[in-house]
Amino acid sequence: MKINVTRSSMPPYKEYCEEIKNLWDSRWLTNSGSKHMELEKQLCKYLKTDNVSLFLNGHTALELALNALNLEGEVITTPYTFISTTQAVVRNNLTPVFCDIREDDYTIDADKIESLITEKTCAILPVHVYGSVCDYKKIDEIAKKYNLKVIYDAAHAFGIEIDGKGIGTLGDISMFSFHATKVFHTVEGGGLTYSDNNLTPILKKLRQYGMRGQEEVTLVGTNAKMTEMHAAMGLCNLKHIDEEISKRKKAFDRYIERLNDVQGLKLFKIGKDVKHNYSYFPVVFDGYKYSRDEVADILVRNDIFARKYFYPLTSEFEVFQNRFEIQSTPIAKSVSEKVLTLPLYADLSVEEVDKICDLILG
Repeated sequence: MKINVTRSSMPPYKEYCEEIKNLWDSRWLTNSGSKHMELEKQLCKYLKTDNVSLFLNGHTALELALNALNLEGEVITTPYTFISTTQAVVRNNLTPVFCDIREDDYTIDADKIESLITEKTCAILPVHVYGSVCDYKKIDEIAKKYNLKVIYDAAHAFGIEIDGKGIGTLGDISMFSFHATKVFHTVEGGGLTYSDNNLTPILKKLRQYGMRGQEEVTLVGTNAKMTEMHAAMGLCNLKHIDEEISKRKKAFDRYIERLNDVQGLKLFKIGKDVKHNYSYFPVVFDGYKYSRDEVADILVRNDIFARKYFYPLTSEFEVFQNRFEIQSTPIAKSVSEKVLTLPLYADLSVEEVDKICDLILG
């Protein structure tokens, strides 16, 4: 059987059927129904945050987070991320300013942010890459000094805690992706966490065409609602989330056991005081006997599909060339050319991890 880079977790079939059963009575399938409201409530508790707003997907949630803050000008962010992060900035008529990353955890290098700030800078958009937590204390210090907003792309960071705090409590807003490949999913979906209660009515209107009631439109919005079917999947998956993370940890730990201290392989390290979610297992092939691309080819020939994640940098995509200045980010570029994320999901067995490692080490 093929081993893909990820495989969606699913709740027991009968459990999901039971969860959606009453929808056949209510016929309330969207527009913030009971499933939607209950999932927001439960996610607030699990993520240890004051507010959660749900959306059609993570990308739309990030776009609307930037929109809700009424930003204009430049946003300092990282090119070492999925294209969605940069697209959200550009689609809000904002200009991305690319900051290089740290070599140890691949997150934005907070020590390089301040040199990129101009009179046009309005916000910082860091990414918790692979669940590595950004240097949030330094970022918060800079944001306060220059009166900047901070929006975290936490697509990889569901359930992670740092210093005893939920990851979604950092910054002004954090965005989570609930895509089917994520640790927690609603098939498709996304969410925003935030502490400012004033954002709640704004976000509600933005995801509902900017409407207030049925006869008044006060914002230019869109249709970004999460359906009841998707919320129901989230309610079911949330019941099993700790078990799912525990299963992922077993595969993660086996990778560490097999590949640690191998010359030429740089492995992912969990930060101090972090409760992790084991969402990804990136390996940087730097001076190894095989290059990243050679390893990827070896695995494919054996029906194992890893991913060059993230390659290329978002700043290198053709669509952004000649639209704005592209800053040099040499560390990010070097990592992008050497990184391979290996298969990791709850159902990945230790035996399958061993097979992958045997091929890499062979």
